[in-house]
This record gives sequence, C-alpha cells and structure tokens, in this order.
Amino acid sequence: MLTSSRLILARKRRRMTLSRLSQESGVSVRSLTAFENGHKEPSTETLDLLASALSLPVSFFRASEVEEIEVDALSFRALSKMTALDRDAARSAGRLAIEINQWLEERFTLPAPDVPTLPHLGPEEAAERVRALWGLGEAPIPNMIHLLESHGVRVFSLAADCATVDAFSTRWKSKTPFIYLNLEKSGERGRFDAAHELGHLVLHAEHRIPHGPEAEQEAQQFASAFLMPRAGILAQMLHNADARRILSAKKKWKVAAVALAYRLKDLNLLTEWVYRTTVKQLSQMGYRRGEPDGIVRETSQLLGKVFAALRASDFPLAKMAEELGMNIDELNRHVFGLVPLALEGEQTRMTHPQRPNLRLVSS
Repeated sequence: MLTSSRLILARKRRRMTLSRLSQESGVSVRSLTAFENGHKEPSTETLDLLASALSLPVSFFRASEVEEIEVDALSFRALSKMTALDRDAARSAGRLAIEINQWLEERFTLPAPDVPTLPHLGPEEAAERVRALWGLGEAPIPNMIHLLESHGVRVFSLAADCATVDAFSTRWKSKTPFIYLNLEKSGERGRFDAAHELGHLVLHAEHRIPHGPEAEQEAQQFASAFLMPRAGILAQMLHNADARRILSAKKKWKVAAVALAYRLKDLNLLTEWVYRTTVKQLSQMGYRRGEPDGIVRETSQLLGKVFAALRASDFPLAKMAEELGMNIDELNRHVFGLVPLALEGEQTRMTHPQRPNLRLVSS
C-alpha cells in the first residue's frame, strides 16, 4: 500500500513538480494528485514506475508515514530568495537524514544532546557561555564536527543536488539538534557554517524563528566569537595586522582569512581603513573566492564509527540502506560519502548489530 506522505517527500526530494513527475513516470497528473491526497491507490506496475522515476526502492513508498519539517523550524538563509523547489528539496533531504538518525539510535547509544538554549544572551556572550560549558577555554577548536557530535548534535552532509543551500539546522520535535552542511565549501568555511548553525540552535531554535536578517546576523556574530574567542585573539597580538600576519594566524584558528580580518575589526584591532585595505589585498590573492592551500574538509566522526562498527559486526551496509528504503547512492548523499560503493557480494549474517556505546572525542 502506498504511503502518500512518502510519495510527496520523494517528489520534493527530487525537485519535481507534479507535472515533471508525470513526464518522468508516464503517470497522469490527475492520478498523481489522487495518490498524494490518499484518494487512490496505484497499481503495482504504476508504483514501480514512480519508484523508478524517483530513484528510490518501492519499499520506501510503503514504509510508515513521515512528517515534514516545518519551514519555520529551519534556519534557511535568505529564505525569501529561495525557489520553492530549492527549499523543499533541502527540507526533504533533511527529513531523510532524520530517518537515518532514527535507524542509528535504535541500534547504537549515541551521545545525548548537550546544546544549551540561550535566547536571552547576545551572540558574543552566548558564544563565551557555550565555550565555558563545554570546557573549551580560549584555544582554537581542533575539529568543529567532532565537537558538535560529542555534544549530541547530529551532523549530516547536505546532498550535492541541494548545493544552492549553504547549510541549515533544526531541533527535531524541539529535542535532538541537527546540522546539515554543504560539502562544496572550503574546509575553513565549512567550519564557520557549522559554528553559524550552532549559533541558531543556541539563540533561536526553540524560542524564535531561526531565519531572517536579524537571526542571520546574530548567528554570524556567534560563529565569529565561537571560533575566534576574544581573549584568545587578543593574546595573538594582531593589532593592525597586515595580510601576511593574518594569513599566518588563520592557520592557527582554522578560519577563512577574510573572517579573521573581520573579527579583528570587530574587536577594534583593525581600523576601518586598515580592514578595507587588508581585505582588498586578500581578495587580490584569491581569498575572497576561496582559501588557497586551505585545511582539509572536516567530516563526521560519529558516522565513521557507526559504519566501522557495522562492518566489524558483519552487518552489510547495503542492508542498512534497504531497511531505510533507500539505495546506497541516496544514503551516501547524507553521510559525507562514507559508505563504500563496492558492496556487491556482501552476505547478511546478522539481523541487528550489537548496541555499542560510541565514544566520541571533540578533537
């Protein structure tokens, strides 16, 4: 039997209108509308056509109902400028990642969420408070994704076909925090995106709509202060630093050169004139468009350990995808590409793996 909410989710995930799905599947718009409204049941042959057009197994469409993530629960940037297809594709990708997380939580003991909500604080003070609560001191953060995962944030990659979206976050059912990261960014900018989304979770996720110009500015300020704490930056003696000194210091803090320059200006370590001159120099050197000789893109420690544990227990990763109603390619889009593609020949020797407690470290 078709689960109508899953047909809607899959269509939006593939960035398709009803008209486009009709063209791809050969099923009429009228029938598709009836399927999505739950007024009509497709034949086995028709469901096969829809599954093929949407590149998902038939089992996906027969699984339990799924509830969409509300737009106002997501920290989309420049929401008013997004097309409906872009917005819904990202929302649907995020919802599939929640399905993956639920599968994991049923089989592994994952870190409990430990992200405070501090809507009454300004971004700078909130960043300082989270650093203090997490025992980070004033030193650079070795790895943002590892840090977030060690405090119970579920971090997933944003599928490449959602590349128009930078990153976003949500607290699913006001509980588990999720962050979705675009892998097309440089390593430095990926770290900043992760800190930016942490800012939304801390400042906005439970008390305010986490998007809009004011929320974005606050999340940006939080990220800057979280990655480059005031006391730590002041200790670097970067007063009136030129481009050369900024490029040297950015390696220590693992941030984009322009982001560090802005932070120095924000802390009154650069005058407006020096800041503009320095950013112009950095732009001429290619640091506005990217980060030449930048750091390696961070990836998930938690998911890496999950897949290692599954392999060690002889649980085929292809079976994981099957139980999720996905194919390996779709699964990989959400998990940083950590699932090996050469899975043919795997044999199912275990119905469920043991329920290990995954120990995560923040570095």
